[in-house]
This record gives sequence, C-alpha cells and structure tokens, in this order.
Amino acid sequence: MTTYQETANKYFEKLDMFSLAITRAHGKNHPEAFEVRELFETINAKTKQAAAAKPNLDTEFTQLRQITNNYTIPGDVCGTFAAVYNMLAETDAAYSA
Repeated sequence: MTTYQETANKYFEKLDMFSLAITRAHGKNHPEAFEVRELFETINAKTKQAAAAKPNLDTEFTQLRQITNNYTIPGDVCGTFAAVYNMLAETDAAYSA
C-alpha cells in the first residue's frame, strides 16, 4: 500500500503543471477545471506545510469528488486532463487509506 506522502511525492510536480494546463486547454468547456486547480493548490500547500505529518484534507478531497463526479473523466478531453483526474483519484485513495 502506497502512503499518502509517497503518492504526493510521486504526482504533485506533474499535477502542478498538468492542472494548470487543463485550465488553459479545457477551461472554456469545463469550468470545473479551475476549481480542480484551486483545490490541488490548497492540497499541495497543506501537504508541504505538514511535512512528514498527514495534513487534514478531508474537505478538499470531498469537494474534489463532488466537482469531478468521483473523478469521472469527461468524454471530450485530452490525455492530460484524464491524467489529472487519475492522479488525483490515486492521491485521494492513498489519503483515505
């Protein structure tokens, strides 16, 4: 089982780039991409602040699940958008484990 911190270390650099990219590429048709970006930024900041401790991200992950319909990938998006949802879903699962 991968820990939350391991998952964060594995994905957060890519998520930082990719979540910004999807706001530019898909923000017009998928305004939720902006909320996903903002929530990721909050999660990233709280994770860095907590260092080795597990941050309290229950609110952020609950909001992400609602906004993304449990990380359901829209049919009209690129691989980067799909990757963001997949990485966030894995991070959420590791956090909740």
